[in-house]
This record gives sequence, C-alpha cells and structure tokens, in this order.
Amino acid sequence: MRKQPFKALTCCVIFSTALSANWAQAADVQDLLSAGAAKVKAAQVAQVKVDRIADQTDGLLQEFKQVNKQIESLQVYNSQLDRQIASQNQMMSELEDSIANATVIERGITPLMISMLKSLEDFIGLDMPFKKDQREQAVADLSDNLDSARFSSAEKFRQILEVYDIESEYSQSLETYRDMIDINSNGSDVEVDVLRIGRVALAYQTKDKAQTGAWNKDSGTWQTLGSEYRRPVDQGIRIAKKLTTQDVLEMPITAPEVVR
Repeated sequence: MRKQPFKALTCCVIFSTALSANWAQAADVQDLLSAGAAKVKAAQVAQVKVDRIADQTDGLLQEFKQVNKQIESLQVYNSQLDRQIASQNQMMSELEDSIANATVIERGITPLMISMLKSLEDFIGLDMPFKKDQREQAVADLSDNLDSARFSSAEKFRQILEVYDIESEYSQSLETYRDMIDINSNGSDVEVDVLRIGRVALAYQTKDKAQTGAWNKDSGTWQTLGSEYRRPVDQGIRIAKKLTTQDVLEMPITAPEVVR
C-alpha cells in the first residue's frame, strides 16, 4: 500500500520535468523565430539601402557619361575655335600688310584710271557714231568723278569698269533707236531710225522710209544706199524692236582692214 503513493509522486515529477523541457524547447524556438525575423527585417533594410545606393550609383554613372560627352563636344569646339583664331590672326596679318601698302596702291591706281579714261575717250572718237553724245557724256562724268573726293578709289575704278563692260556689250547686241543726224552732210539734222548690228553695221532709215543709208568707216560719213537696202534695213529695225523673228539680213559692211 505504501508503494502506490511513491509511484504517483514519481509520475508527477516526470510529467513536471517533461513539461518544463517542452516549455524550454518552445522558448528556444520562439527565440529562433524572433532572431530569424529580426535578421529578415535587417536584410530587408539592408536591401533597401543597397537598392538606393545602386540607384544613386546608376544616376552618377549616367551623369558622368553626360559630362564626358560635354567634355568631348567642348574639346571639338575648342579645337575649331583654335583654327578660327589662327585663321583670323593670319587675316589680320594680311590686312596689316594691305593697309601698309594701301598708299602705294592708291598712288599707282590713279594714273591707271586716267590712262583708261583717255583710251576709252579715243576709242569712242574712232568708233561708229552711235549714241555718241550719251557715250561721251559717260566718259565726261567719269572724269569729273575722278577729281571728286566724294568717291573712293575703289568706287571710281568700279565705275570705269562698268562703262568698259557697257562698251564691250555693244559689240554683241542688236538695237534700234530714234536720233537726229546730219545724213546729207549739209548741217541739217534729220530724225531717223538708227539700226546698229554690233559694231559691224550702222544704218539709218527716215520715218517715211524714203531714204536709207549707212555709216561708211572709210570716209567717216553717212552714205546714202540704193533702194535694194530699204527692205533689209526696215526688216532689221523690226527685228531689233522684236516685232518679227530674226532672219538673215543683207547689210552694207565695210571690208576689214588688212593688218600690216
């Protein structure tokens, strides 16, 4: 009878010990879970920091690339500016030389312009007498401008070249105009239609087409032509006025002189 209580006490001790062990194990698991959760949370925080640093690094990398591109562009631009500065320095050196020689050039160009005007005046005097008053007036105006202080030497030279160009174009053009000329060499001017074909032929015809003539280079006078030239000259005048199409004309032409 005494052994039964002892057994019951023993069972209670064993149960109590087992319960205590289970509690201890449960506490250890809870500690492990808490530690694991803390580590996971710490890892999450660390990952956020890593992601933020990675984003910042990527932004810095892109900014670095952009800065490098800007540096390359500035290097190319600076290189171009260096070449431009070198070219401008060269131009400045050449301009300084030109300025130094400007006085010498101007002293040399003035006699040239005077000679050109004299040659032009002689040429017009020896040429066919078409628009003679107008052409001689142009030379007279150039002579006045040459003595004027209103124009620079460059402008004076340009004006002379312009008149030379006009005179050159006369050799390749066809025109007609009204003029008063002394066709009968009696001091009385008659209104006529003048036909100029380059510098090859210069003819006239009265308004009533009763008289037709041409400039004779050999004699230096107006020469009356036969009736066979009345129609060709009239046709040439119409062509010059663009009233009819161009055609072959039979005109009195002085034979060229033999070069000796």
